[in-house]
Amino acid sequence: GEICGFKIHGQNVPFEAVVVDKSTGEGIIRSKEKLDCELQKDYTFTIQAYDCGKGPDGANAKKIPQVSQATVHIQVNDVNEYAPVFKEKSYKATVIEGKRYDNVLKVEAVDADCSPQFSQICSYEIVTPDVPFAIDKDGYIKNTEKLSYGKEHQYKLTVTAYDCGKKRAAEDVLVKISVKPTCKPGWQGWSKRIEYEPGTGSLALFPGMHLETCDEPITSVEATVELETNHIGKGCDRDTYSEKSIHRLCGAASGTAELLPPPSSAANWTVGLPTDNGHDSDQVFEFNGTQAVKIPDGVVTVNLKEPFMISVWMRHGPGTKEKETILCNSDKTDMNRHHYALYVHNCRLVFLFRQDPSQGKSYQPAEFHWKLNQVCDKEWHHYVVNVEFPAVSLYVDGVSYDPFPVTEDYPLHPSKIETQLVVGACWQEYTGSENDNETVPETSAGGELRMAQFFRGNLAGLMIRSGKLENKKVIDCLYTCKEGLDLQMADGVGKGVKIHMNPSQSTLTIEGDDIDRVDKAMQHISYLNSRQFPTPGIRRLKITSTVRCFNEEACVSIPSVEGYVMVLQPEEPKISLSGINHFARSASEFESSEGVSLFPELRIISTITREVEPEGDGDEDPTVQESLVSEEIMHNLDMCEVTVLGEELNQEQESLEIDMTRLQQKGIEMSSSNLGMIITGVDTMANYEEVLHLIRYRNWHTASLFDRKFKLLCSELNGRYVSNEFQVEVNVIHTASPVEHANHIAAQPQFIHPVHHSFVDLSGHNLANPHPFSVVPSTATVVIVVCVSFLVFMIILGVFRIRAAHQRTMRDQDTGKENEMDWDDSALTITVNPMETYEDQHSSEEEEEEEEEESEDGEEDDITSAESESSEEEEGEQEEDQQNVNRQQQLEWDDSTLSY
Repeated sequence: GEICGFKIHGQNVPFEAVVVDKSTGEGIIRSKEKLDCELQKDYTFTIQAYDCGKGPDGANAKKIPQVSQATVHIQVNDVNEYAPVFKEKSYKATVIEGKRYDNVLKVEAVDADCSPQFSQICSYEIVTPDVPFAIDKDGYIKNTEKLSYGKEHQYKLTVTAYDCGKKRAAEDVLVKISVKPTCKPGWQGWSKRIEYEPGTGSLALFPGMHLETCDEPITSVEATVELETNHIGKGCDRDTYSEKSIHRLCGAASGTAELLPPPSSAANWTVGLPTDNGHDSDQVFEFNGTQAVKIPDGVVTVNLKEPFMISVWMRHGPGTKEKETILCNSDKTDMNRHHYALYVHNCRLVFLFRQDPSQGKSYQPAEFHWKLNQVCDKEWHHYVVNVEFPAVSLYVDGVSYDPFPVTEDYPLHPSKIETQLVVGACWQEYTGSENDNETVPETSAGGELRMAQFFRGNLAGLMIRSGKLENKKVIDCLYTCKEGLDLQMADGVGKGVKIHMNPSQSTLTIEGDDIDRVDKAMQHISYLNSRQFPTPGIRRLKITSTVRCFNEEACVSIPSVEGYVMVLQPEEPKISLSGINHFARSASEFESSEGVSLFPELRIISTITREVEPEGDGDEDPTVQESLVSEEIMHNLDMCEVTVLGEELNQEQESLEIDMTRLQQKGIEMSSSNLGMIITGVDTMANYEEVLHLIRYRNWHTASLFDRKFKLLCSELNGRYVSNEFQVEVNVIHTASPVEHANHIAAQPQFIHPVHHSFVDLSGHNLANPHPFSVVPSTATVVIVVCVSFLVFMIILGVFRIRAAHQRTMRDQDTGKENEMDWDDSALTITVNPMETYEDQHSSEEEEEEEEEESEDGEEDDITSAESESSEEEEGEQEEDQQNVNRQQQLEWDDSTLSY
């Protein structure tokens, strides 16, 4: 009747049942090991009781009947042993400024405890103080105020979590919230200032540019890039050579008459005109309605009965309603007839051409009109008027325009009245009814003619030339800019986009429906300036864009972009002229048909100076300075001018000459006057050297000529870069006749004449400071010197010494005559030592004369004379020393500038 044991049925049940009281059958269930709710939070098993027959394990034991079995349910109570843990190590989010968000992001933590009380997260908390954010119990973070990108780009928050048992998370989590500026559609990733270094080729303008669309559904994009260069030169950067040189470079035929040349000695009618040359040497003339210039007769030699051409650069604004004349050829006196003219009237360009009488007196086309916006847009344009009567055509910036309307008139009546060509106005009869707003009129002798119809604007490169100019390549070359936009089409840049560029390369348009391809094309747009020495300064850039969307009403607008290209100052070249700057030639060479070459060994070089940074740790050592290095470069020249120093050239006895055939072969032109010679034309420095070697000076009356000085000056780009002044002095060596020299004492001063240079030629002529008496003494001077010498000798030495001196003088005379007639000093010089005595010089010169005469003529007279003189030197040294002293006093030696 007693209970002796209990048995638990089930697998891996960590419990056991123990009998407490056999008589009552009371027992307990206890665990055999530590329980873990997180591993298993409840158990279910059955328990059975046994009597005391043999015990629970005995064979004879009897168990309680089946109804006495019981099912046991055990629940393991949880202990809050685990802290909350966040699922992520950190959280990130991005918000747009100016907006309030209900949910910026959600943080989430978990708890490993098994019970709902300890495993659930009951709250979250932002630990970081004073931040405009809040978090709710579910972990959602929101901003409590509108955020500003300018105030803070990014917020860093520390967030923690609590379970329902108030246990805090073991580690807080970091939350980064970035503030993004308000999305504004437009181009991003570009620089406002872009520096361009001359000579570096193409420069990408927008290498990092892309279009921000703010996720708008855009279907296509069109972007236009404009390069503004109107303030540079004549609308953009071009070579600033003379218009005549540019015509030749572009392949136009020669024979051009330049009506507005740069002022010079040969073309001085533009001296009084105001100029507007800006940053460069481009010759631009300004006409304000009061100035005009008369073109001298003979400048224009065009036969108007044959085809001819007029070209001009013009910038003209709206102006007045009066006629404004660019070019006018009218009667010089008496009559008031306009033979041909080019003028502006009410934004029309009009060409008037009245032919001389021909067959019959029928109407002929006389006025050709072109209605053009370019005439009044205040921008530079290039105009070419081709006249092949009765047809007249016009090209504006390379585009052809037909005249409309064309009015007709009778031909002019025949007359012998000379015509006057004027630029900037018209020479015509003054009627007093015109509103020309001129200043005091310029009148003819009769007071009936005056300037009228003045032009207001800028003109440059006005030219008239025989023959038409219809070659499109030549016309394009005349006005095409040397700078502009460029698009490198490598790597399939242009695929999937449409590209259009205007002829002047100042505007480029890109259109496409793929934004990435449009971005790529924009990144390859570059600026290019092909000039060796570009005009420095700002070139403004502007990008205007249009986009199309699925919903046209809600389509975004792209703001325009403005920046500029800064063209840096180019390294300025230093043009150096060098060569022989002082030489002497015999009079016969000057009088010959070839003359004397002025620049036989001229050299032209050009250098630029660059700064070279020191190698090594130059930045760390402040004492290390940058060094300057001179580097030789090659470029063209467009003008060299030879000027006479001193008196002007006397055309009756002297001239500067050059081989015109050789000059024409190189396409270089020459003009000359009494002041010198001007060589013009764009060519290399080597070719200019060759041409300058050809310049020769002739003088066919050299009796009174002892020296001539010339100055050479060369320039590039119409005077923008000018060389040094290279001066040349040529001396004339005269050949003496036998009757001129009375004795050697008279001839001697040419050997030791006062000098200011360390070199003299072998004839004794001082090359640095020529003197009229240093070449050939006059007869009167010889007589005076001889008489004074004899008188001194008579007083000091007596009759005997006078006779000896006389014999020696006669021998010196003979020697001096032969020396003067035979000696050629064109390539030899002597360095004079003033410490030597006259006797030493005299002896050495006689020895040289003996050697030369023996080799050339084989004569014995001078040898005998030299031997005779040597034998007489023994007659008395004191008397001869005194004689030498007297000679040296007469010669007045000046060694102030002589180098020893």
